[in-house]
Amino acid sequence: MVSPLLDREEYIEQAYFFRIYRERLEDSLPSQEILASIVEEVLATTKLPMALDFLKGEILLTGKISEGMARLSHYFTPFQTFVISKAEEDKSRFDQRIALLVLEREAEYMAGTPTPAGLFIYQFECISRNRLGYDAGMTEVAADPLYDENWRKWIMKARLRLGVTDFADMIYFRSEHYVEEQRRSTRNPNIQPPFPILFGAQEGRIAKANRGKDPLFMFAALQRQLGHPAVPRATPKSQRPVIHPALEERLQRLEKRLQLVEMETKGHLDISQFLARPPGGDDQHVPT
Repeated sequence: MVSPLLDREEYIEQAYFFRIYRERLEDSLPSQEILASIVEEVLATTKLPMALDFLKGEILLTGKISEGMARLSHYFTPFQTFVISKAEEDKSRFDQRIALLVLEREAEYMAGTPTPAGLFIYQFECISRNRLGYDAGMTEVAADPLYDENWRKWIMKARLRLGVTDFADMIYFRSEHYVEEQRRSTRNPNIQPPFPILFGAQEGRIAKANRGKDPLFMFAALQRQLGHPAVPRATPKSQRPVIHPALEERLQRLEKRLQLVEMETKGHLDISQFLARPPGGDDQHVPT
């Protein structure tokens, strides 16, 4: 059974929760302390404080919040739980901070004027860009409460056709733009498609323009043209040195001095290496 959509204020508070949780994790604060503090900050008229109290107990018991989110399936969507669970896997390369940012932007989008097409493309790009697994990921996407039965059936069919059919074609052939082209080519304005239309004319035009190309180009065009939420990307590690060059030079000098003190303590100090040598090498004698 699919849970109903939440109120707008719930998504606003969820976006705040995911953002603050991510920012305080970056400050190396314990998760249980973060959850306890956020409970006092979020709007008390929403259901989020009760959900956070439950997650706080689950993280003390299991060390993961994804298991608690799975138990709160009436509040957190299967996709939200799936994203966090992937970040909490022991050998996962999916950063938890990126996972929280993914859910933050999704909640912000849901607090506005979301469409099933916009949400699906965002969720699909999240799975694709972060390599979370299409089989399990698309199954969780299909259970989102924003989708109706036609959307769920199409998502499950698309899950089986990935890698065989171009993803841009999947969108184009289910768009209003495709139907309009069929009506013009057949000169029959009353022609009706034998399947439900899921995407608008603009999505169809952009998908047709990107057939045979990298799907990431299509995602970027949809974000520019239609205002779809942008999927966060992992920032590359900085190439700057961890230690400032001036501090590193001072540390090297201190290391040399410690070596000299250690040699002197052991009686192995040879001061001849510090004496000035005449130019030309050791074998050249200075004229008298």
